[in-house]
Amino acid sequence: MEPKAHQNQLATIHNTKKKKLFEMPHIYVILFVFIAIAAALTYVVPAGQYERVPGPGGRTTIDPNSYQVIESTPVSAVDFMLAIPKGLMDAGTVVFFTFMIGGMFMVLRRTGIIEIGVDKLTRRFANNTIIIIPVLMTTFAVIATLIGTQELALVYVPVILPLMIALRFDSITAAGVALCATTAGFTTGILNPINTGLGQQLSDLPVYSGMLLRTVAFILILLVGIFYVTRYALKVRNNPELSLMGDDVKEQQKRERYLHSANEKTLAATKRQQWASLATFAFFILLVWGVMTRGWFMMEMAGLFIVMGIVVGLIAGLKTEDISEGFNEGFRDVLVGAMICGIARAVAVVLEDGQIMDTLVYALGNLVGEFPAMFSAIGMFFAQLGFNFVIPSGSGQALVTMPIMAPLSDLVGVTRQTAVLAFQLGDGIGNILYPTSGYFMATLALAGVTWNKWVKFFLPLFTIWILIAMGFLIFAQMTQWVG
Repeated sequence: MEPKAHQNQLATIHNTKKKKLFEMPHIYVILFVFIAIAAALTYVVPAGQYERVPGPGGRTTIDPNSYQVIESTPVSAVDFMLAIPKGLMDAGTVVFFTFMIGGMFMVLRRTGIIEIGVDKLTRRFANNTIIIIPVLMTTFAVIATLIGTQELALVYVPVILPLMIALRFDSITAAGVALCATTAGFTTGILNPINTGLGQQLSDLPVYSGMLLRTVAFILILLVGIFYVTRYALKVRNNPELSLMGDDVKEQQKRERYLHSANEKTLAATKRQQWASLATFAFFILLVWGVMTRGWFMMEMAGLFIVMGIVVGLIAGLKTEDISEGFNEGFRDVLVGAMICGIARAVAVVLEDGQIMDTLVYALGNLVGEFPAMFSAIGMFFAQLGFNFVIPSGSGQALVTMPIMAPLSDLVGVTRQTAVLAFQLGDGIGNILYPTSGYFMATLALAGVTWNKWVKFFLPLFTIWILIAMGFLIFAQMTQWVG
């Protein structure tokens, strides 16, 4: 018996070591490798640049016929050393926003109004828990496809996370609801000014033309996303051991906190908590108004969240010391996510310092031109999907790539409307996979989900969405779609 027990023990140790060999490196390591590769490319890829010219809405875009090779300026050891600090400075808005929203929601938690709200919603949906996922995802997707704010996922996740846990789902479900829904809406962009509107302006197309096909794409991509997230959520609820967050200590703490409160007697709000809840609702109405009518973005929202945390905390009866410590605790919870936003930005910093960003755009344009006519639209899609890694901003990618892709489409037999659709699909889908996407990594941090675990969850859906995108582009190419 002893030799057999000894063999089993050795087998267990061997299997443990084998598993560790295949563990994904820490996200910091992955990003550092990307930065190093980008730096090495500046020594191999010729430097080049396009002339910058005024574009739609006062934005700066490029002259597609102005590319020229310039003197090589590979990044030095000092430049490489400064890449991450520069990235943090360039991504300062996202970093600051991440800290502020994390701090504000921790203050709200200290007031008790989040637990009370979760308790009421949990009891409301106790007999029909699964309805909440399609309702939330449809709402988030419609907002994103109309106003083009994928970044609102940062706001949604802290709000719905306690509810998802209380309904016996997990943190990945909460992240999936927010990220997959906003991405489905943003990517197809029925009235999205950031990718559809700007892309069509740069391509000399009527703004928001081609709405019918984009609406069909929106419905299909969203329905697949809802089915995928719901299926995972049901598996987790029926068997918590199937959760990808099962070995996460903080996840267990969340479950203990919110499931315990859901099993207790109904929570009743005090007068001060009722007023604090009304104030919170008023602040969110103000947020929506600002985003939709005043063009508020991360900086304005961050400022609003600071005021919101202070005002709601005081109304609920918190002392100034409690509010301050609430912000500090929230800052600590999202520290890693905020840092990742800046570190990821360093990849683009290196490519820009080495002046090879424009060269990569030029090369991608030439590569697409070599595709057979039937597959040119798909080539454009994958070119945009690849370029999205270094420029995850929708408007930024449009301003850099569409002045090249639009005239190129005329030469390769693709309609400009199809070229814009290829840009939208390639830009949007990658935004919640690549670690260089700042808002995405910040959202994962707020949800308490590591990038490695998210990739395990999202990769199958990412593949399905790519196949759907290719199907729409083949249809557009075959019908010579003009909208």
